[in-house]
Amino acid sequence: MIELVSEDRCVQCKLCVKVCPTNVFDAGEDGIPVIARQEDCQTCFVCEAYCPVDALYVSPQADLPEHVEESDLIERGLLGSWREKIGWGPGRTKLAAIDTTAFIDRIHPVFGKQGKGIHTIR
Repeated sequence: MIELVSEDRCVQCKLCVKVCPTNVFDAGEDGIPVIARQEDCQTCFVCEAYCPVDALYVSPQADLPEHVEESDLIERGLLGSWREKIGWGPGRTKLAAIDTTAFIDRIHPVFGKQGKGIHTIR
């Protein structure tokens, strides 16, 4: 569930407010989104994935709030880590580029003909 919006990193783009499917955020008076309905978070990670500055942390604990400290998340490399894992953002390897799922050769004819399951798609 969503646990943190970093006031230091947030650039007030409000993308998290726009993309959240359960309307968890409210726009704050200072422009920084506020987690207004944490209990409605479905732990879909969409907000974290769309945040262009890695200012959000969604805990994989879907049903229990977790007390987190921003400095600890930064130290452990967790603030914005989902976006990094899926390869969103400049200079990051896209998840599709390292996909080794065996079934891709069977469902995508280009992959099957070339006999390789890993390709960079642009």
